[in-house]
Amino acid sequence: MANNVLLNSIEHQNIKVITERSADYGDSVWYALTFPSEFKSLQTYYPIFFNKDASTGAFFPVALFGFEQQENLFLQDGKWDAAYIPLTVARQPFLIGNQTFVEEGQEKTQRVLHIDLDNPRVNTEHGEALFLEYGGNTPYLDSVANMLEVIHHGVNDSKDFIDALLAHDLLESFTLEVGLNDGSSHQMIGFYTINEDKLSELCADALSKLHAKGYLQAIYMQIASHGNIRHLLNRKNAKQNAT
Repeated sequence: MANNVLLNSIEHQNIKVITERSADYGDSVWYALTFPSEFKSLQTYYPIFFNKDASTGAFFPVALFGFEQQENLFLQDGKWDAAYIPLTVARQPFLIGNQTFVEEGQEKTQRVLHIDLDNPRVNTEHGEALFLEYGGNTPYLDSVANMLEVIHHGVNDSKDFIDALLAHDLLESFTLEVGLNDGSSHQMIGFYTINEDKLSELCADALSKLHAKGYLQAIYMQIASHGNIRHLLNRKNAKQNAT
């Protein structure tokens, strides 16, 4: 159960955050939420697909780390074996909250930084300090704040991106059957990808509008990321061979 509180330099002066990567710190996830502005960095390492919220029907892009729940094939000896970690993973244990205040008689809302005090990364002995000894944020905390700002805008931009894909009927469901060297297999269902046939049928005007919004590049980055399924499969086989 998360214990999210508003971060402040008085109550949380001595808090530190462990930045190592391990299942012990909650990194054993098989995919993570992402957004179009990350696709260029992600597609070098991870397959990018789309998932659908069962309760709302909303689509959202995800970066894939494994083939089954609680499997992250990028975790190796306290490290994440890729030069880029998705921001929604890297930001742990921090998150964005909203704070309401009154200014000149007007009620306003501002984004503020929260921290999950029950996250296993949070302690007072090891890791990155959040506040300087005599006040002010450490460079680490400033980098986290910047990261959360990117996430905030990225998630909002993602909604518009998904709307554009749906408007052109570009999302299609697929089933991925993954066969391993030991003869076992994994069937992945519930994911969606870009329908390349329908993409190729779009008129010049539609493609131009997608390009103008930066969506066309994101679409091609998502399609290009499919090749990382093979790399992920190699990681899975290597892990099995090592056991």
